[in-house]
Amino acid sequence: MLTTHPFDDDKLREECGVFGIHGADSAAAVAALGLHALQHRGQEAAGITAFDGRDFHTHRAMGHVAGNFDRDDIIRQLSGAAAIGHVRYSTTGETALRNVQPLFAELATGGFAIAHNGNISNAMALRKQLVRRGAIFQSTSDTEVIIHLVATSSYRTLLDRFIDALKQVEGAYSLIVLTAEGMIGCRDPLGIRPLVIGRLNDAYIFASETVALDVVGAKFVRTVEPGELVIVRDGELISHHPFASHPARPCIFEYVYFSRPDSIVDGTSVYSVRKAIGAELARENPVDADLVIPVPDSGTPAAIGYAQESGIPFELGIIRSHYVGRTFIQPSDKVRHLGVKLKHNANRALINGKRVVLIDDSIVRGTTSLKIVQMMRDAGAAEVHMRIASPPTSHSCFYGVDTPERAKLLAAQMTVGQMANFINADSLAFLTIDGLYRALGEARRTDACPQYCDACFTGDYPTTLTDFDENSLEDQFSLLAERVV
Repeated sequence: MLTTHPFDDDKLREECGVFGIHGADSAAAVAALGLHALQHRGQEAAGITAFDGRDFHTHRAMGHVAGNFDRDDIIRQLSGAAAIGHVRYSTTGETALRNVQPLFAELATGGFAIAHNGNISNAMALRKQLVRRGAIFQSTSDTEVIIHLVATSSYRTLLDRFIDALKQVEGAYSLIVLTAEGMIGCRDPLGIRPLVIGRLNDAYIFASETVALDVVGAKFVRTVEPGELVIVRDGELISHHPFASHPARPCIFEYVYFSRPDSIVDGTSVYSVRKAIGAELARENPVDADLVIPVPDSGTPAAIGYAQESGIPFELGIIRSHYVGRTFIQPSDKVRHLGVKLKHNANRALINGKRVVLIDDSIVRGTTSLKIVQMMRDAGAAEVHMRIASPPTSHSCFYGVDTPERAKLLAAQMTVGQMANFINADSLAFLTIDGLYRALGEARRTDACPQYCDACFTGDYPTTLTDFDENSLEDQFSLLAERVV
């Protein structure tokens, strides 16, 4: 399986991206293009469900969009003017076709297909209740809980059943639902996970990021508001706000790493924010050095901002190969280690004898930083200073991000000084939480009511976490290994 990031084993991974289009000829073909633009959000599996006015058609497969939806015969099978699609990462659990979305079920109200970005943090508790009532689950996905809640709701209309289901779940979700009646796009009441609306001629589109609209030639209409349900039916948009109003808490890590830099999130350019983050990092953590070097590709915009603010030249000191996925030669530990150089290689002629500042977006386990610092030293760097374009990642995420348990997060186990020693850097510094908020145009973080979900940095979770009681975390992570998003 190819990966977007050569050191993908040491990144926080957004678990999925969603795309839906209603009212277009060859909707599945457009959905495939949109999913391709969202491939960075999930590279393990992809799926599309289409509706032709009478029947639903689904194709789901492991692997990349390009390898599964680039054949005419597959697209022809997905006939219809409406389609929804999904790209996914799993958590630590099972990687299996039965968990690939969109999930589909025949309910009393008709066909029901759903694609989900996020995580239901009380899914295990709800699942136990449903199973006791006789529900039979076909996957280990928390998304299937929503289907069962809709199916067993006592309300009459599909919309009311769907709202009833969502009022029973907690956590984070951006959902796209396809039925014979139309298409629904919705976000959780805090707006933790993103969702936007676009227009392509007479068709409406839902997507995780604006870049997917750009790729298919659609115009951005607006963002789906936190807690809003938007129905597309007969070429019209109908908005509902069935939940109590809450201050929004969108995921701050969308700006740090998850979203593509050419996306616009809530009216703000992700690329501009990342450059501003780099500038804040330079102001907070200056260092005497000769070169600013990004860890490709996620550290590049922040490195540009750092270089511009500090006056230290920006250079590509690490060259990334775009043609290598997972290391394909592994006959011994020695050769396996050499495989790293197939993915990243130091620009030795540039680095030798220089004091370098390495810029990366985050440190998770620390394994990547350790390898990159050693790569600089092997290339002859006189000094290696590491600067991280976010605060220390010290807490797990329970809202749809594949985060290691806290015991494996380096920042949860060590001080910054200890982390610097661990990765063998001459110095290590992180952006402060207020610095991150300043880069987003805020004066600072409002502790009483934070403007974003930043729980991975602060431990301030914006919702209850029924399935993740601190008193039984070990058991909960064991259960997590049996389910995927």
